[in-house]
Amino acid sequence: MSEKSHPAEPDFSKGGGLLPAIAQDVATGDVLMMAYMNPESYAETLATGRAVYYSRSRNKLWRKGEESGNVQKVHAIYLDCDADTILLKVEQIGGAACHVGYKSCFYRQVTSDGLKTIGQRIFDPAKVYGQKADQPTTNDQ
Repeated sequence: MSEKSHPAEPDFSKGGGLLPAIAQDVATGDVLMMAYMNPESYAETLATGRAVYYSRSRNKLWRKGEESGNVQKVHAIYLDCDADTILLKVEQIGGAACHVGYKSCFYRQVTSDGLKTIGQRIFDPAKVYGQKADQPTTNDQ
């Protein structure tokens, strides 16, 4: 199959109009988070150069960092081979991508003894969102 036969845009007809979007640190390669994008959030991301996702819990656009200040500057956008997953290479401004204060949402490792926290908290979510640590907020995807 030639490159010309691959779609140049995400195929939002898959996944009910929402596609997974992975944010990866452009400098380190660390996976920071996974959220969802719809056509509107994708278009705004392209237009502004800042990551915009679709919040399923709030049923609206989620401009990353609008409450916390921890925005994501987009350096590159990739599509997978089926055009149904989006990869954003981002600069995480503010140091934390996770709404509970960690650099990455993947701050816990599964071990034979259960979950082990391997990340270091960057900010206190109670001070940013007015919540207790590790409680879900409306900032969740």
